[in-house]
Amino acid sequence: MKKLIECVPNFSEGKDMAVIEKITREIESVDGVKLLDADPGEATNRTVVTFVGTPDEVVEAAFRAVRKASELIDMRRHRGAHPRMGATDVCPLVPVANISMEEVVEYAHRLAERIGKELGIPVYCYENAALKPERQNLANCRSGEYEGMADKLASQEWKPDFGPDRFNERAGVTAVGARDFLVAYNINLNTTSTRRANAVAFDVREKGRVKRQGHPLTGKIVKDEKGDPVYIPGSLKGVKAIGWYIEEYGIAQISMNLTNISVTSVHAAFDEVCEKAAQRGLRVTGSELVGLVPLKAMLDAGRYFLRKQKRSLGVSEGELIKIAVRSMGLDELKPFNPKEKIIEYMIAEDDGRRLVDMSVTGFADETASESPAPGGGSVSAYVGALGVSLGTMVANLSSHKRGWDERWNEFSKWAEKGQAIKQELLYLVDEDTRAFNRILEAFGMPKKSAGEQKERKRAIEEATRYAIEIPFRVMQQAYESMEVMEAMVEKGSPSSITDAAVGALCARTAVAGAFMNVRINSEGLDDKDFYKKLYNQAREIDKAAAIKEAEITGKVEKVLGKGNTT
Repeated sequence: MKKLIECVPNFSEGKDMAVIEKITREIESVDGVKLLDADPGEATNRTVVTFVGTPDEVVEAAFRAVRKASELIDMRRHRGAHPRMGATDVCPLVPVANISMEEVVEYAHRLAERIGKELGIPVYCYENAALKPERQNLANCRSGEYEGMADKLASQEWKPDFGPDRFNERAGVTAVGARDFLVAYNINLNTTSTRRANAVAFDVREKGRVKRQGHPLTGKIVKDEKGDPVYIPGSLKGVKAIGWYIEEYGIAQISMNLTNISVTSVHAAFDEVCEKAAQRGLRVTGSELVGLVPLKAMLDAGRYFLRKQKRSLGVSEGELIKIAVRSMGLDELKPFNPKEKIIEYMIAEDDGRRLVDMSVTGFADETASESPAPGGGSVSAYVGALGVSLGTMVANLSSHKRGWDERWNEFSKWAEKGQAIKQELLYLVDEDTRAFNRILEAFGMPKKSAGEQKERKRAIEEATRYAIEIPFRVMQQAYESMEVMEAMVEKGSPSSITDAAVGALCARTAVAGAFMNVRINSEGLDDKDFYKKLYNQAREIDKAAAIKEAEITGKVEKVLGKGNTT
């Protein structure tokens, strides 16, 4: 699965659209990233840009944008309502999918170093990327703003983390950070009262509400030794919230910023607001996501609500999203379109050429055509996906079989395992064809000069290795899936054991077919040690799969034999 990070640079220009377009054009010039939004503000004279993509490409796009901003924006003439210290004021990186915060911090430091070294712009690192505790808070880094940066940089305490410690008058100073994904989330109430909505907001937000003596609304505000109000914390960490009335919809809402969805998830916020609202005689009627949300947040929500129902979690990605949407009423005010609201779907390439997106007939017709791909490798992966789908089906049927209610979690775990393997095998259906195409591309490289010949040979070797690794991964996944089918034959619904057995037969076919591809794709590979090691592993998997198939079908035959009256 692709690693994805988001970048949200803020540029100190919000009036001249020509400048903004030139900066965003730099971002769009990098393959592997997608520009999601550019939001200019005239009063603040500032534009917030959002783009997402694979890590190396996001760092490259961010660097190009910072470079272009330093060429086009002269901070000596900048005026605006928002605090600022540089042409690119801040540039945070945000983990979206399949990447840890620690990894994102490394990318932030790499970007900061490059900005400082190549562009001569002083850089402070903030939030999770901070190299000094006092620099975690962006406000500390930006205090003094542009006008005070020359003196600030001259002090030993505030020398930059990267770049020169002399002030860049034109570009100013940039802050590069790594922070958690922020989700803007509104929850709808069956009231028009802003005051009542605010009461619920104060119940849940981390900051909470002001502490008072006596009456909670009119009593005297309690203050600390510094004279500041004392607050009673709310129930949700990493949540900012207020209540407001939306005239367009005729309802009051709890408007929240979830600043760290790994601490407080969307579904946890929803359920907590439901509980607090009920305590005040209110009812939640639905909710809305403002902007984009990571896929994981929706899948986690779907699993959460299925778990509350004691239903199997091992359903498809699309079904999990439907459960999340229905459970949280995300379509109450307007239709919820996953392709427009989920980041991974928003940036997915939809060129209509993925094999797994074809109809069953389309896939068969494409395979039967005179094109050499898809071939045996893709078909092996697809057969394996069909096999484990059967095993997963038996697990899901067993999870809500009448009289087996207490066993729902047992079968849910098997179904989840089957779904994960199915997803990987479906990915490998297209990846096998891509691996084949990589070989063709490598052989098509120029070979006139000695340098070109060397590069062509290297590319062919790498492509060949990959074309061997893909069917080997098919073998591994298909063999692992047989564990699901075996469990369903032994423990699943008795009326579905033949379905599980057919799944095992498909898995065995996938292993054997992929093994053939491992062997034939090795032709021309120079790295014989690599192939020998992989071949020995593949042969063992093939043998083990044959044994496992015989065991599973043997158990089913015994059951079928008992019912044979001839």
